[in-house]
Amino acid sequence: MIVHADLSRGERRPVVRLGGAVTLPVHRRSVLLTVALVLAVGLASVATLTIGKAGIPLAELPAALAGGAEGSAEFVLERLRGPRLVVAIGTGLALGMAGALFQSVARNPLGSPDVIGVGSGAGAGAAFFGLLAPGLIPVPVGAVLGGGAAVLLVYVSTGSGFRHPGRLIVAGIGVAAMSAAFTHYVVYVAARDSANVLSAYLNGSLAARSWEHAGTIWLALAVVVPAVLMLAGRVAVTELGDELADSLGAGPRSARVWAIVASVALSAAAVSVAGPIAFVALTAPNIAKRLSGAPGANLVSSGLTGALLLVLADLAAQHSPIGERLPVGIFTMAIGGVYLGHLLIHEWRKGVL
Repeated sequence: MIVHADLSRGERRPVVRLGGAVTLPVHRRSVLLTVALVLAVGLASVATLTIGKAGIPLAELPAALAGGAEGSAEFVLERLRGPRLVVAIGTGLALGMAGALFQSVARNPLGSPDVIGVGSGAGAGAAFFGLLAPGLIPVPVGAVLGGGAAVLLVYVSTGSGFRHPGRLIVAGIGVAAMSAAFTHYVVYVAARDSANVLSAYLNGSLAARSWEHAGTIWLALAVVVPAVLMLAGRVAVTELGDELADSLGAGPRSARVWAIVASVALSAAAVSVAGPIAFVALTAPNIAKRLSGAPGANLVSSGLTGALLLVLADLAAQHSPIGERLPVGIFTMAIGGVYLGHLLIHEWRKGVL
């Protein structure tokens, strides 16, 4: 990793070059935010492993993490909370980065992969293969297929693929509505007696996660994130408009298509291990951008914000006094609702609404 100064506009702006393909601008406030988010995720992780009757005593945690866990501490770290925590961090990273990519290329701060039907399609796939065709394939695989089918339908129905964000959002809303209608039909009419087996999954859940789930989400991150970082510069330029981006050689149309493909891939990976968790992909990039004050997609800080939100939501889900073993998706919905309410009041006071 080499840090250079970008003098193309007569000002010294540090950039980080990773090899010859990836160049990322460095904003000091963003760097400080990234460090703060890493520390916050670390503290939330410690809380996840230590709080509660089944938690590992704080004094024993370093030895347990170093491989010296025994008895109940080993069970908590290896079976009960360790895999769940690693899945939560990876899923939050994937959703935060997916939302940041989508919002950047769509030029819409209220956009997310859910807008084009990924979450609703995943729910429909899970309902179909979990209730109408049980045992044919695993429910998580069915969810990924459902999300992929929804995105493919959106791609075809726009008439121009992923090139026009406006058409994409309109088509996505329609496909999401149809997918949700199908899910409700299956759950409440076709298989109402056995629908409880899917209730947690359809709301997004991190319960009973294993190291296999952790390996799935982190493998997806290892494959997709390098490609996302290579796209970061082109995606940032597309925010200036297609005409200017074209003149700068950014290829905005192809950059938009590949960014949406990467966003869908990250979302599908998250759905495969945790179900369709709502609002993380929407709120994490907005929060990260407001905190950093930096232009562009803010991919790293958005991913870390998503990880922090999901770890905190899961911590609340594990220790909530208002319900036993509530799915984490219920808490992310609450977080999203509070944030959108705050945003509405903020914009109204500014006179934008």
